[in-house]
Amino acid sequence: EIERFQREVQAAAQLDHPGIVPVYEVGVVHGTPFFSMKLIEGISLAAKLASSPMDQREAAKLVRRAAEALQCAHDHRIIHRDIKPANILLDDTGNPYITDFGLARRIDTASELTSEGQAVGTPSFMPPEQVLGSRSLIGELSDVYALGALLYSCLTGRPPFQGASPMATMLQ
Repeated sequence: EIERFQREVQAAAQLDHPGIVPVYEVGVVHGTPFFSMKLIEGISLAAKLASSPMDQREAAKLVRRAAEALQCAHDHRIIHRDIKPANILLDDTGNPYITDFGLARRIDTASELTSEGQAVGTPSFMPPEQVLGSRSLIGELSDVYALGALLYSCLTGRPPFQGASPMATMLQ
């Protein structure tokens, strides 16, 4: 858990983009690591979609902005691996911010925290290579797939795949 926490902080701290929630401070208090991030006053995209799907133009604009922010991460050789409505925060004016880099990893380094064959992420938004746990195949295009799943959710109000259990969803 500490390693994943440190990875999230390191990944998010090096990203400077108006569409990514910035990290302000990192430290340890009484042996407990912490980090502080910008407060985004608003709601998550998941909360917004709980009431109804979005208008087509609004959805396209939101996903375009999220894609631009994600490109910043990719430019820094970081893949998010968990793009989903709950990880997109919307400020009071509707601007999206990507957050939660807990599963992120550098593209050019192998993670000791995830072994080959281990699927990590949110099943409804994971690309096939991530469902299979094919670490060597997971990259920028995996995040692009998740953006497509995000757009689908914005337009329909539901994820593209939704089973009775996480395993049933992955099998879909």
